[in-house]
Amino acid sequence: MTIKWVQQDPLVMNGEPFCYGSRLTVRQLLELRRNGYGLTQLIKDHPELKRMGIAAAYTYAADHRDRYAEFFDADGSLMGPGYTDAEAADLPDHYRAAGIVVKST
Repeated sequence: MTIKWVQQDPLVMNGEPFCYGSRLTVRQLLELRRNGYGLTQLIKDHPELKRMGIAAAYTYAADHRDRYAEFFDADGSLMGPGYTDAEAADLPDHYRAAGIVVKST
């Protein structure tokens, strides 16, 4: 079975795209990231989240920039800390986008 990490249902979370297995929307994850939450802190505070799901949410935001424009820096990268190279090492290639999922410090 393949998990669709970002889901959207008009009957769930008022139709906002959300992370599979959680009550966190993509927008909420982006707000947390913009406020300095890295992967370790996100998982500590929200243990229902999975590394793959968070990466999928960031990728989803990049694919829907018009909807999430306020979370992108002028250079096109997402605001806030992303995954380190080590944290992203075993993610599928499409979830390791530089500046989106993986962000150098």
